[in-house]
Amino acid sequence: MIVDAQAWRRAVRNPEAVVARAAVASGIGCTVVLASDEAVKRLNARHRGRNKPTNVLTFEPAAPGLPGEIVLALGTVRREAAQAGQRIAHHLAHLVVHGGLHLQGHDHQEAGAARRMEMAETRILRRIGVGNPWKRT
Repeated sequence: MIVDAQAWRRAVRNPEAVVARAAVASGIGCTVVLASDEAVKRLNARHRGRNKPTNVLTFEPAAPGLPGEIVLALGTVRREAAQAGQRIAHHLAHLVVHGGLHLQGHDHQEAGAARRMEMAETRILRRIGVGNPWKRT
């Protein structure tokens, strides 16, 4: 794990532990980068042609045998957590699981695939004590 934006340490107590628990529960081995919105905006523009930050970007391994990479944007994650009434640490865990599922080949482009991915996220998060992120209260 790489903490590129030190503000993550103020936003989440022990982000390394949160990321490690979510990654292990997901069954993934990858690099997770905790970055700023500005850094994610640049990556999003370069790799997806979208000149704005997004909550999480997932990058396939550069070569066989290398780990994939998950990059998270603090400002976006913080805003989304506040809007959903969630703890930032729980939203961080959710997005690590989400990125991990992408690295395992899951997607959410079609309704059925999206529902299966949401169900997988919910099952994995439950194992680490994080509530269902899709349940609206």
